[in-house]
Amino acid sequence: MSLFDGLRLLWVLLCIGALSACGFQLQGRQPLPSFLTEVAVEASDMQTDFVQSLRKSLVSSGATLLPDGGAARAVVEITVDEFDERVLSVSGRNVPREYELSYRVRYTVRIGDEVRVNDEELRLTRDLSFDETQILAKDREQEILREALARDLAAQVLRRLAAL
Repeated sequence: MSLFDGLRLLWVLLCIGALSACGFQLQGRQPLPSFLTEVAVEASDMQTDFVQSLRKSLVSSGATLLPDGGAARAVVEITVDEFDERVLSVSGRNVPREYELSYRVRYTVRIGDEVRVNDEELRLTRDLSFDETQILAKDREQEILREALARDLAAQVLRRLAAL
């Protein structure tokens, strides 16, 4: 083993040690309380990015999704699920140059007849620059950001559920 290989190995070990010491851990399962093993998700539109991300997160955390809230031990009711875009700046030719993307959700959590989380609202925003010469790419970037915002909101709701 050469000196260069030894230094590279030492560098990798130091990085691993630093990451483990700072509390870094990969995203994965969020352990849920036992009363959240059977969950129903209720929303006016079950096909939104947020609802789909929340359902996937619940399943990956070990919950069983039930189609009916009456049979479930817990119900997560999504009352607001909105994605919005707002123009932040325009060019001299009155063409939008920058947008603010915003995703807002409001939800309630019921365990049996008890309301544990009442009408809590979460909102995330991101900025998106716009280039009229790359319309297709910017449309795709907006879709990706919308999906990322929905995943981040679902992760926040899951952390809140795990803390109940």
